[in-house]
Amino acid sequence: MTTTKAAGASGPRIYPNVDAVVTALRPSYPVFCVRAGRLTARARTFIEGFPGTVLYAVKCNPHPFVLRTLYKAGIHNFDSASLPEIALVSELFEEPGLFFHHPIKSRAAIQSAYRVYGVRHYTIDHWKELEKIREEIRRVEGIDEPPIIHVRVATPPSGASYELSRKFGATREDAIKLLDKVHEYGFECGISFHVGSQCVDPEAWRRGFEVVRDVLAGTQAKPRWINCGGGFPAHYGGQEPPPLDVFLDIIKEEWARLDLGPDAHLLCEPGRGMVADSVSLLVRVMLRKGDRLYLNDGVFGSLSEIRDANLTPPVRLIKRDGSPKSETMQEFTFYGPTCDSLDMLPSRFMLPDDVEEGDWIDIGQIGAYSNAVSSDFNGFRAETFVLVE
Repeated sequence: MTTTKAAGASGPRIYPNVDAVVTALRPSYPVFCVRAGRLTARARTFIEGFPGTVLYAVKCNPHPFVLRTLYKAGIHNFDSASLPEIALVSELFEEPGLFFHHPIKSRAAIQSAYRVYGVRHYTIDHWKELEKIREEIRRVEGIDEPPIIHVRVATPPSGASYELSRKFGATREDAIKLLDKVHEYGFECGISFHVGSQCVDPEAWRRGFEVVRDVLAGTQAKPRWINCGGGFPAHYGGQEPPPLDVFLDIIKEEWARLDLGPDAHLLCEPGRGMVADSVSLLVRVMLRKGDRLYLNDGVFGSLSEIRDANLTPPVRLIKRDGSPKSETMQEFTFYGPTCDSLDMLPSRFMLPDDVEEGDWIDIGQIGAYSNAVSSDFNGFRAETFVLVE
């Protein structure tokens, strides 16, 4: 993480706000502005309000500062989708809780996760994946602790920005067969579901638990682990989800209805809902053509999810000379810095009509799937992170 230090200070400088970042750095490059206090508060809200163990979905934002801040706040368990994510978390923390919850994994990743990093939790949604895990773990000598297998079930459409059950999740009938086979193999088992990313409907979790109850009624296994996934939404233009407490209250009700006994465990794995509002992205206007603004970051960098999910994050103009902004607002289209016509955002953004080359724009709600999915296309990449209050 690139940060600046105050004179005589031992740690990274913490700026009072984004305007202070502009005054101090006058950056010609994109800058991620991280609010550690907000991230910490969000983590504690999940920990205090969720009736089980909160995992963080590493894929959402794997930056070491984000991970360390969450760990310090009390998030000590991590939903990892790949071996590199498992390695990253293992290098940062001593004995973190590791869950390999991608339903499809390579044999090499399974064996290394089990043998090198001691991962015990694995998710599947197909019998071939179960056999793969069983075969690879049997190859590992000297480790007697068996894996815990979570069977992921598909859920009904929820209106989420990303309907993950289009790609992952077993049907009720297949899930029952999988659980029975896991039980036959002598492995501890669980059931997981994911209602989809950026799901603004709290009732989707209720429907997910209904699927779980239906599967439990048909299996001979005794699952002790239930994972209700992520999907907790952030606030974007045109999307105003209910408060997080509404989602958590429904989960509490449904967990109580399952009544699996004192030895059962409930998991969730928020990503976007944990980190989205803790980071903004400071970009600079390279050129204005009428209502077109050409910025120094775009869809091949940190803004791809804005295009893919058709999101409209909040934006704020900062004038290059510190002068007052026009009170007249205008719609603009944002274009990225690459030499590619795909590098543009479909949403229109409202800004003062006097925006010009050299001004900065602070794009909010950018903590999720921004730096995590950026590329080096055309040599552009946002790499600078600073801390703001």
